[in-house]
Amino acid sequence: MADDDNQSDDSNRNEDADDDLDPVLGAILQTLWDHTRSVAAQPEAAAKDLSLARLSKRASVQMSVLRRMLTQLSEADLVVTAMEEDGRGTARLTEEGEALCGQLFGEGEEGQDNQTVH
Repeated sequence: MADDDNQSDDSNRNEDADDDLDPVLGAILQTLWDHTRSVAAQPEAAAKDLSLARLSKRASVQMSVLRRMLTQLSEADLVVTAMEEDGRGTARLTEEGEALCGQLFGEGEEGQDNQTVH
């Protein structure tokens, strides 16, 4: 019976690990990751940074929530943001952010291109 309890605890821990990432945070990171991968696949693409308006729309996150999350991600050195005086802004993953997203989303190993073009 003790083995059954240990197996149950292990499966609960695995389920908890999958649930640890906030869905909003996950959507933002996934969107930035997708953008980073698409820019890497198309070197002629003009801008590496993603506008906050486009990021908000693609991640389906309200702008106020997006900016709050980006502040946290910036403090963790995972994202770089730039704000203009008129309120417009851009965001992109740092190298650390790219490495984390590669681990989270199972992509990003050198020489491996699993990106689906949208």
